[in-house]
Amino acid sequence: MDETLSLSQESVENPAADAAAVPARKVRTDHHLWGTYILLVIVAVIELFSASIQEVSDGSIFRPVLRHGMFLASGLVFMLILQMIHYRKIFNAIPYFVALCLIAMLAVRVVGTEVNGAMRAITIGGIQFLPSEFMKLGAALGMAWILAKNRVKDRRDITTRGTVMCVGFMGICALLLFSQGLSNTIVVVAISLSMMLIGGMSMKKFMLVLAVCAVAGVIAIGLKTAIKHDVKLTPQQERVLELNKETIEGRADGRGNVWRERFLHHFRPNKELEPFSVKHQQEQLSYIAQAHGGLWGVGIGQSRENARLPLAFSDYIFAIIIEELGLFVGLIILTCYMWILGRSAKLTTRFKQTMPGMLVMGCAFVIVFQALYHMAIVSGVFPVSGQPLPLISKGGISVWATSLAFGVMLSAARHAVRITDTKADQRKETESLPEDARAENPMLSSSVQNENTSSND
Repeated sequence: MDETLSLSQESVENPAADAAAVPARKVRTDHHLWGTYILLVIVAVIELFSASIQEVSDGSIFRPVLRHGMFLASGLVFMLILQMIHYRKIFNAIPYFVALCLIAMLAVRVVGTEVNGAMRAITIGGIQFLPSEFMKLGAALGMAWILAKNRVKDRRDITTRGTVMCVGFMGICALLLFSQGLSNTIVVVAISLSMMLIGGMSMKKFMLVLAVCAVAGVIAIGLKTAIKHDVKLTPQQERVLELNKETIEGRADGRGNVWRERFLHHFRPNKELEPFSVKHQQEQLSYIAQAHGGLWGVGIGQSRENARLPLAFSDYIFAIIIEELGLFVGLIILTCYMWILGRSAKLTTRFKQTMPGMLVMGCAFVIVFQALYHMAIVSGVFPVSGQPLPLISKGGISVWATSLAFGVMLSAARHAVRITDTKADQRKETESLPEDARAENPMLSSSVQNENTSSND
């Protein structure tokens, strides 16, 4: 059930007063979200032990797993703290969180370190921070903040001012991420557009925003392709070029050309009949791992490709999961992520106010879109790129960002008032919210509302 009722202390001490006692609304624990979180953590611990063989050093086979376990534990602490905080306070803190994300994204361009051909990381206290992981969450929360504050009164739509703010904010986030890579940019744009759609934006405005995104995307990729780079390679990078039979001109042609090459290579004919090559080793070894696993897998710790597949512990961990646990378990993991989205949608249709629904759906989009993108790359649906599998892929910052997203969802699920609550509870929640964020939830289930109108009067 979505709600738990508790009797007052007086009725507990005096059973005779039970009949006259008025049930008081109590905070909820969403077992669906907790269950999926726990299952994903279990899979992460098991599979990272196998997939991290390439990172084993000094004979310590447990070090990579222990390191990831520390991030999971600290992420759990963040999540537990956030779920205890009322979502109203989290909502009020969104502008500060977004500002920090934007500052970090700008800072990485000045004092950052290069990762896979782009300035992506900042090292603080020995930990490599990837601001892009927090920026994806910041984009979703920022969109939730804008949409909750800019609804048209008594109509399912977003104000013109709110539409402009949505487009401008999405553009800023996408521009900052675009310099680092295309996949994160696509994820953020997908999150933002989905938020606008479920946030009540009229179809006319939404189609206009979609057209603007398409034009801006074509122009941005065209400019990115035209930019040339003054590439200076280290001896190690020169050796890699030599082994891969590449030239430095290929590295200087611009990141846009790399994206175009990946796209064209992805759709090349008869690629499944090609002989093994270093150039396409990631996708080829990924397919080999999945084929080796079959329906039931070869068993935990029995992976054959974990030592050969580049980034098996992060960008391609889903291939190792299928190899060891089989296609059926892979489908179960996919179902877990989709369950997060479905459960979030169910909660959103029950909330009385717009604000908690936008927070829950925004965080769900961050987790699920990344997971779907990762699986699409590994299975060959999308071209080769880098996108972590939330909670499972190695990468502490990604784990923290995902844990924060779960914490926000649990906070809204725990504290937000449902349409099935009493009118007094609904009125109290409305009065506690900022005046410009008191709009009724556009995703509110009309059947539930009609069903409970008479009982709540």
